[in-house]
Amino acid sequence: MEEKIQNPQPVEEDSIDLVEILQKLWAKRKLILIITGAFMALGLFVALLTPNQYTASCTLVPQTGERRTGGSLGGLAAMAGISLGDISAGEVLSPNVYPNIIKNVEFQKELLHARYTFEGIAEPVTYYNYATDKKYRKFNLLGAIKKYTIGLPGVIIGAIRGEPEEEDAASGTVQDNIPRLTYAEQKVAKGLYEAFSLNLNQKEGYVQLSTTLRDPHLAAQITLKGQQLLQKYLTEFKLQKVRANLEFVENSYQEARANFEAKQEELARFRDANVNLTSAVARTREEKIQSEYTLLLGVYTEVAKQKEQAKIAVTETTPILTVIEPVIVPVEKSEPSRAKMLIIYTFLGLIVGMGWVLSTPMIKKIIYQIKKDNKNS
Repeated sequence: MEEKIQNPQPVEEDSIDLVEILQKLWAKRKLILIITGAFMALGLFVALLTPNQYTASCTLVPQTGERRTGGSLGGLAAMAGISLGDISAGEVLSPNVYPNIIKNVEFQKELLHARYTFEGIAEPVTYYNYATDKKYRKFNLLGAIKKYTIGLPGVIIGAIRGEPEEEDAASGTVQDNIPRLTYAEQKVAKGLYEAFSLNLNQKEGYVQLSTTLRDPHLAAQITLKGQQLLQKYLTEFKLQKVRANLEFVENSYQEARANFEAKQEELARFRDANVNLTSAVARTREEKIQSEYTLLLGVYTEVAKQKEQAKIAVTETTPILTVIEPVIVPVEKSEPSRAKMLIIYTFLGLIVGMGWVLSTPMIKKIIYQIKKDNKNS
């Protein structure tokens, strides 16, 4: 019976603790409201000072199919002892490697050193010059506050370390043949690539390039330049493969031509030596040479056609990326969501206020106990 009476006690203590917590919060509700209001004001301050960001994007569909031009010619050539391999009109890179292309050093350098038009600047300047030249820098109050408060340790560490010298980038060494970014270019590229991105949607089969900046016109320019550079690099790769195919076909053409001409001479010599065919052996021999000659003539003719097709493939311009949604200058901001920021800061203030009210008595108790132990010792 005693055990049955004692069982409800833990539940009763839990309910008492919860009520006690609510009573403490209610008793200190003014302090909680003050802290919440302070965070709300801070959130409003940050929301108003945070500049609008605009996102410019374009949607592209890559062509992944390949046009095989060998056809039945491969089997015919194999019968004649000629291997045409896998001749195509030029391979197309998988979209999975597009993110690696935009991170390529040469791609980054071209994107950085391309000229763009900026608001308030008469002449087009490169993004690198715009980011590094002090005369183009605009004062940002929120950025300055962040830099010398939250980012102050980084500023101090950077000042202690200093910036590495750029002499190696301009020195006449063997390394000059290796593409690379200078330290300053790396810093600018890092900042740019925080705004410029490529998203690959494998399920839907499209690629999206986007740039988010405070200047909507600049965001559109960088996105368009990124699209053009991606098209350029993909086209260069395809042309490289097409030229390799042309070289292969030309070699096959020379081989087929040599084989055909040799067989043609052999047939002519046999016929000159056997003007009057009287034996079945001679007729069978002529038929065999004739069939080989016909086969090689067919291969030679087809390879000659293939050679002309390969030449055309080099000169023709086949689009690698189909533009579904072109780049436009955005008119509506993409971020920040000031209402969302205000709600987050208000909720954070409420949590901090309640935490302060509940933790302060415990902290005081711990400090008092430490002082008491020190006196006793």
